[in-house]
Amino acid sequence: MAQWTSAVGAPQLARLLRSQDPSEAQLTAAGRRLPAYRSLADGVRRLVLEGRVPVAARLPAERELATAVGVSRTTVAAAYEALRAEGFLESRRGSGSWTAVPAGNPLPTRGLEPLPPEAAGSMIDLGCAALPAPEPWLTRAFQGAMADLPLYAHTHGDYPAGLPVLRQALADRYTARGIPTMPEQIMVTTGAMGAVAAICRLCTSPGERVAVDSPSYANILQLMRDAGARLVPVALADKLAGWDIPVWRQVMRDAAPRMAYVVADFHNPTGTLATEDQRRRLVDAARSAGTLLVVDETMTELQLDADTAPPRQVCAFDPAGSAVITVGSASKAFWAGMRIGWVRAAPDIIRSLVAARAYSDLGSPVLEQLAIASLLEGGGWEAAVGIRREQARENRDAIVEALHRHLPDWEFSVPRGGLTLWARTGGLSGSRIAEAGERLGVRVPSGPRFGVDGAFEGFVRLPFTVSGAVAEEAAVRLAGAARLVATGAPVDTEMRHAFVA
Repeated sequence: MAQWTSAVGAPQLARLLRSQDPSEAQLTAAGRRLPAYRSLADGVRRLVLEGRVPVAARLPAERELATAVGVSRTTVAAAYEALRAEGFLESRRGSGSWTAVPAGNPLPTRGLEPLPPEAAGSMIDLGCAALPAPEPWLTRAFQGAMADLPLYAHTHGDYPAGLPVLRQALADRYTARGIPTMPEQIMVTTGAMGAVAAICRLCTSPGERVAVDSPSYANILQLMRDAGARLVPVALADKLAGWDIPVWRQVMRDAAPRMAYVVADFHNPTGTLATEDQRRRLVDAARSAGTLLVVDETMTELQLDADTAPPRQVCAFDPAGSAVITVGSASKAFWAGMRIGWVRAAPDIIRSLVAARAYSDLGSPVLEQLAIASLLEGGGWEAAVGIRREQARENRDAIVEALHRHLPDWEFSVPRGGLTLWARTGGLSGSRIAEAGERLGVRVPSGPRFGVDGAFEGFVRLPFTVSGAVAEEAAVRLAGAARLVATGAPVDTEMRHAFVA
């Protein structure tokens, strides 16, 4: 049985190789250019480590790639052999060759756990993309909820589909955005994670393929791994320009995933924003392939620049509701402590999700649902989200300026929305920087947590959770961690105190 889950065509691989920075052309120690096969092998290796060519992707035949790249077949054969020797390629007669990562290295691909509150005094936490609650709106929301609670206290309190008042408020919000929605198309969940978990249980079986953005949200990737899904990574377009639609079409055709999980708005972790044309074309591709498209909109409302307005929501291009399931949440736009999310889908899918919920958590807390309904109906939601945008914008600008000062060789695009920045770490290992950083008092997740099978080793994710002097100190400690990794120096107690004093 073949070990690959997707395929990269010769023209596509040639285009990716040509798009690499010319300054990355490999030279020998004496300054002479490497042999053609070595340069080709190094180019493919970098594409795999950066996640632009997924792990477990079948590569083109030697003759096809030779024609596309403009080299001899012997050169391609030698490059493939070098990649096999280094652990970046595996082959099987009759099945072709597919990308891999070297064995023997533990990969930090598990999800992200919140830092315990008691550790906040000694550690700058850049692990989780979550901000404190926007006051006074949190307090006002619960005051409104308490006023309404007596109406529900005389019931059993179990509402598997969600409180009718909140389902109506959410449906009205979609309708106001130009997407006609009935309450029967809404199910309230325990956060976005609860929504995706419910969809996975209903729509996939262990061993089925699920296509995902590459990189993607670490906790969702781990959730799907635990559910037994075979993840098929699909790289974002070059320079984080949204989705690469031709690649998505090829993956849906060749891998035939039952489901796909994507983040269209201010993508986590990269912050990229899919264009309206990309949204329309991805929905068309999913509908043609019979792939269910699950769209995570938890970052949708966090546009941080005044001149940036997100395109129409993805479900706007699926009026019949046959191809798109939308997931929303109050966690990023309002406060993660609310743990209220929702699903928008066709009524028959919602009925199936509600029926299946009897065997999981039965429903979401009534008081929190009433609080969100109070915000949506009373106008507090917009005011609270405005506070959240202001906080995130200030934090983003602070961390960007601090990185430019202390880590000028790190590369990143400044996101125009969301809560996360995706940084290339100047050729150093993101996993080692994360390890050294934690010892120096700054917690940051490394790139491989957001990939599948070891990609993105040269990246870290930085959320917009700190500002001012704390953002400055975080960058100083990260710079210290980067120096330790670059020099191979150990992190001892004396050195730790020197960096965190």
